[in-house]
Amino acid sequence: MADTVTARSAADGRRRAQRRKRRLAVVFVLPALLLLGALVAYPVLFSFGRSLFDADGDRFVGAGNYAAIVQDPATLKAIRNSAVWVVVAPTLLTGLGLMLAVLTEKVRWATAFKLVLFLPMAVSFLAAGIIFRLAYEQDPARGVLNAAVVGVHDGFEDTAAYPTARAREGQGLTGGAGGPYSTEHVVRPGGSVSLGFIGVAPGSLPTGAKAASTDAPRTDGIGGVVYLDFAPGGAGTPGKVDPGENGLPGMTVEAVRDGRVAATAVTVDDGSFHFAGLADGEYTVRLPATNFEAPYQGVNWLGPALVTPAIIGAYLWVWTGFAMVLIGAGLAAIPRDALEAARMDGASEGQIFRKITVPLLAPVLTVVFVTLVINVMKVFDLVYIIAPGPVQEEANVLATRMWLVSFGGGNDQGLGSALSVVLLLLVVPAMIFNIRRFRRSGS
Repeated sequence: MADTVTARSAADGRRRAQRRKRRLAVVFVLPALLLLGALVAYPVLFSFGRSLFDADGDRFVGAGNYAAIVQDPATLKAIRNSAVWVVVAPTLLTGLGLMLAVLTEKVRWATAFKLVLFLPMAVSFLAAGIIFRLAYEQDPARGVLNAAVVGVHDGFEDTAAYPTARAREGQGLTGGAGGPYSTEHVVRPGGSVSLGFIGVAPGSLPTGAKAASTDAPRTDGIGGVVYLDFAPGGAGTPGKVDPGENGLPGMTVEAVRDGRVAATAVTVDDGSFHFAGLADGEYTVRLPATNFEAPYQGVNWLGPALVTPAIIGAYLWVWTGFAMVLIGAGLAAIPRDALEAARMDGASEGQIFRKITVPLLAPVLTVVFVTLVINVMKVFDLVYIIAPGPVQEEANVLATRMWLVSFGGGNDQGLGSALSVVLLLLVVPAMIFNIRRFRRSGS
C-alpha cells in the first residue's frame, strides 16, 4: 500500500513538473506568438477579409475582386512578368552560382574573388535600382552601358559628321531635315554650285576645317563648295561665301544624271569638291542622307521590349554572390575521395562535374533555387525604381501591381488585397517545400 502511495505521489510530482514546464514554455513563447500574430496572422486575415469588399470597403463583393484579376489586362501582364521572373532569374542565378563556385576552387585568390562577388548583397535594392537606372540611361553621356555600346559601334562604323546640319531656305536646295538635299537647278560640266548649310555649331566642326573655298570653278567638270553659311557675329550675306565662313569637310557629294549616280566626291578641308571626267549633259548635285544621320545612341535598355530583362540583370548582379556562397559551402562538403577516384579512373573534369559534382550538390541546388523563387515572387524595389513611368506597366510584377492598385493612384484596396492574397498563395507552397527539405536535411 505504501509503495502504491509513493508511486502515485511520484507520478503526481512528474505531472506537476511537466505542467510547470509547459507554463514556463508558454511564458517564453507568448511574446513571439503575439508578435507573430500581430505582424503575420492579423495582416493575412485582414487582407483576406478586405479582398471581399469593394474599393471603398463599404460593399461586399465576394469573389468579385478575384474575378477582376483575370479580367484586367494590366494585372495579367504583371502575372506574365512574374512568371518570367520565376523561370528565368532563379535558373540563371543557380547556374551562375554553380559555375562560379566550381571556378573559385581553382582560383588562387578565391576568398577575395568571393568577397567581390558577394559585396552587392550589402547594397540595398533601392541603391541597386538607382545604380542600374543610371547605368541603363539611353544617353551615352550618362549611361555607362550605352557609352560602351556606342564606343564599340563607332569603332566599326563611321558616324555622320553633320547630324544637325540643314540647308538654308531659299538657297537652291530641295529636301527636308535629315536629307538628302539636291540642287533645284541642273548643272552642266564647267559649272559650279555653292551649297550653304546652317545648324552646325562652330565648335562642332571637324578638326582641320578651313575657311570656305572661293576659287573659280574648273572647266573640266563640276565643282563647288559646301560651307557653313553663318559668319561670326551674324554678318555676311545668306547664300554667299563670306569671309570668316568655314567649309564643311568630309561631306559626301554625288553628281546624279537620269536618276543614277554618275560620280561621287568628298569635300576637303575648305569644303570644296570636284567631279572630273563627266560626260556632257545635265546633272543634279546631291548630298545623300548619310551625311546627316543622327549618331547611334545605343540600346534602349529601358524600352518596352527590354525593360524586364534589364531589371533581371540588375537582380542577378545583387544575388549572384548569395548563390555562389551557398553552393560553394555545399561543394566544400563533397567527399574528395569520390572526385579523386573518378580522376584515377580516367574521368575528365567535364564528366566529373556532370556525373558527380552536380548530383551530389542536387539538395543544395534545390534549396538555392526554391529560395530564389520565393524571393523573386516578392521583388518590388528594383522594378519600381528602374522602370521609367512610360514603361512601368510593361515591367510590372505582382508586388508592384499590388502597390500601384492600392496606393499608387488606383486607390482600390479591395483589388490590392486580393492581389496580396494571390501572391501569398503562390509563395506558401515554395516555403513549405523549403521547410520540409531543411527538416529532412537536419534529421
